[in-house]
Amino acid sequence: MPIHKDIVAYNTAQAASDKRICVALAKAIDQKLQDAECKIWHRHPVWFLDGNPIVGYSKLKDCIRLLFWSGQSFDEPGLAVEGSFKAAEARYTSEDEIMATDLARWLRKAIQIQWDYKNIVKRKGKLKRLK
Repeated sequence: MPIHKDIVAYNTAQAASDKRICVALAKAIDQKLQDAECKIWHRHPVWFLDGNPIVGYSKLKDCIRLLFWSGQSFDEPGLAVEGSFKAAEARYTSEDEIMATDLARWLRKAIQIQWDYKNIVKRKGKLKRLK
C-alpha cells in the first residue's frame, strides 16, 4: 500500500536532512507494517494496527523522534524511555544514524508487543497488555 499522501506531504515539508530521515523511516515502517493504517495523527505520521497506535515520528527542535507506543516493553538498547506510559523513542539527526537491522527488529516487536492505547481513556489512564 502506498504511503498516505498526508504523510508524503509532511515529509516533503521538512528541511532536506530531516526529509531524508522521514522518508527513510516511512519506507521502512510501511514495508514492515503492511497491514497497518497510516495517517497524520496529532499532526504527526503514525501507523496503527486495529486502531491502536504502534509507531510514528515527529520533528523536534533538533532531531526527528521515532516513537514506539509500547517500546519500553521491547527491552531494546537504542530505545529511550519517553513519557509516563510504555513509550520509547530513538532520535535521529542524520539518515546515517538509522540502523536498518535495529529498526526492523523494533518494528517486528511493535507487532508482537502492544499495550492498548486505543482504550486508554475508557480505562481511565490504565494500560492493558494486548497480544
